[in-house]
Amino acid sequence: MPERWLLPRFRPPRILRGCIGRSVILCLLLLAGGDFTSRAEAAEPRLRDQIDRHIQAKWKEQGIEPAAPAEDAEFLRRITLDLTGTIPAYEETAAFLANTAPDRREQLIDRLLDSPEYVEQQVDRWDMILFGRNPPGYQTDQRDGFQSWLRRKFAANEPLDRFVGELLRAEGDSVDQGPPLYLAQYSNQPEDAMEVVTQTFLGIQLQCARCHDHPFDKWTQTDFYGMAAFLARVNVVNAGKKERLTRFAIGEKNTGEILFTGPASEQVAGKKGVPVGPKFLLEEPLEEPALPEGVEDPRNFPSGKMPPAPHFSRKNALADWIAGPDNPYFARAMANRVWAQFMGRGLVHPVDNMSESNPASHPELLDLLTRELVAHQFDLKWLIRELVSSQTWQLSSRGTVSLARPQWFEQARVRPLTAEELTAAWKVATGYNEVLKRNPPARPSENRFHPLSGGYVISFLGDPEDGTGEFQGGLREHLFLSNGGIDALLTTADGSLHHALLQSEQPWPERIERLFLQTLGRRPDDRERDQLTEFLADQPDLNSRLNDAIWALLTCSEFRFSH
Repeated sequence: MPERWLLPRFRPPRILRGCIGRSVILCLLLLAGGDFTSRAEAAEPRLRDQIDRHIQAKWKEQGIEPAAPAEDAEFLRRITLDLTGTIPAYEETAAFLANTAPDRREQLIDRLLDSPEYVEQQVDRWDMILFGRNPPGYQTDQRDGFQSWLRRKFAANEPLDRFVGELLRAEGDSVDQGPPLYLAQYSNQPEDAMEVVTQTFLGIQLQCARCHDHPFDKWTQTDFYGMAAFLARVNVVNAGKKERLTRFAIGEKNTGEILFTGPASEQVAGKKGVPVGPKFLLEEPLEEPALPEGVEDPRNFPSGKMPPAPHFSRKNALADWIAGPDNPYFARAMANRVWAQFMGRGLVHPVDNMSESNPASHPELLDLLTRELVAHQFDLKWLIRELVSSQTWQLSSRGTVSLARPQWFEQARVRPLTAEELTAAWKVATGYNEVLKRNPPARPSENRFHPLSGGYVISFLGDPEDGTGEFQGGLREHLFLSNGGIDALLTTADGSLHHALLQSEQPWPERIERLFLQTLGRRPDDRERDQLTEFLADQPDLNSRLNDAIWALLTCSEFRFSH
C-alpha cells in the first residue's frame, strides 16, 4: 500500500507513575485550567481521518492498490456536481486551478455547502427519495408546496431527526403546508405506507412479512401488522380546490384497526381478521393510555372534514419512535444513505435492505458513522463535509473499471448524470444562464415540456425505477443527443460560449483551452488542442464548425458522467 495512505495512529499520552508523577500532573492541570480540556478535545481524530483508516485497513486486508488522489480539476468538477447538482462555471474553474492555497479544497467545500445551489440539490434529492420522480395524480400538482417546505428545512440545516419527525407528524392542508402530502400519497392504505416508511427511514424491508414470516430474516407478520397499526387511523380526505389544485387534508381518527387474518396459506374465505394493536419492531405491543375519566373521543364527524385530534395519537407515537434517540435503526439507516449518496454505494447495499442476510461491507465503520451522527445531533452538513473531506472520497476515478471492486471504495465512482444535472450542466457549459441574465425573456418558459427542462430530457431518457435518478445510456438517449435534443442550447447570443470564442482575439490554442475548461472542467491535452486548432482555425464555415465542436464535447461520455 502506498505510504501516502498510511495515516499516523492516534496514541494517548503515557500516564506517569508514582506520587511525584501524580503531583506533577495535578499541578499542571490546575495551572492549565480549561486549556487542558480544549487540547484533549483537539486531539480527538476527525471523522474523515477515521473513515480513511477503516477503508485503508480493508485495502490492506484485501491486497488492494487504491487509485491516486484526484487532481484539482477532477476534484472541482465532482465536488461541484455532488454538492450543487451542476458543473462549475468557467470563471470558477479557472480561479480554482490557479489557486495555490493549501486549504483551497476545504474553502471550496465550505462555500458550496453554504450556497443556495446546495439547498436545491438536497431538495431534489429528498423529493426523489420521498415521492419518486413521477408520482400519480394530485401529488404532481402539489409538489411546489412540499418542495418549498423542503427548501426551508435544508436552508436552515434542520437536523435529520427533527426533519423526519415533523414529516411523519404532519397534519392539515397538503397545499398550504406541504408535508401532509407525504402520507396523503398512500390514500388511507396503512400497509402500503408502512412498507415505504420502514424502507426509507429504517432501511428495513418488511413487505415479505405481509403474507408470511420472512424466510431469511427475523421479521414476522406480527411485526408487519403491528407497525402498520400505527398508521391505521390516518385519515386522508378531499378538502376541495384551492387555486385549481385539489387539496387533501390529513388527520387522525380515534378508531380504526388493522385486521390480521393469519398466514396467506391458512386464510379461509369469509374468515374475520383479528385486530392487531400497534407494536414497534422487536418490542412488546404498545399499551395505549386510557382516556381520563369523563373524557370521550368523538366517533362521528361530517364527511370531508377532519376529525378532531384523538387523545392518543398512534401516528405521533410512531414518529417519536422512528426519529427518537433510542431507535436502533434510524441513525444507522440515515448514515448509510448519506454515505451511499456520496460514495456511490452504501456500506449496506442497497440502502433499504439492512438485514442479517445482507451485512455491511465495513460494519465497524458503519457503527462509527452512526455514533458520530447521533453525537453531532443529526447534522447533515457536518456529515457531508466529513465524507467529502476524506481521502477516500477524494480518490481519482481513473483505474481499470473491469477490476474495480466497488464495495472496497478503492477508486471514485463513475456515474451517469441525472436528467436534472445534465440539463443544468448543459446550461452552464454553453453560457445559456449568462444569456438569460443579459436578455431575460418576457415570460418564463421553463416547464416540463420546454426543451431545456429536466422534464423534457426525462421524457427521452426514461425515468429510472431505482429512486436514485440515475440513468444508463440506451438507444433513446443516443437518438435524443444525435437529433437536435440540445440545439436550443447552442445559442450564439452575447454571453454564450459560442459568442465568446467567436469574438475572442486570442490565438486558437488559448480559445480551445477555454472551450475545454468551460465544458469538461479541464485543459485539453496536446493532441486534443492540435486537432481542434486544425478543425477551427481559418475556416470559412467557422460558425457551424464551432457549433459542432461544442456539441461534440456536450454529448461525449466525459461530460455526461460524474467521475
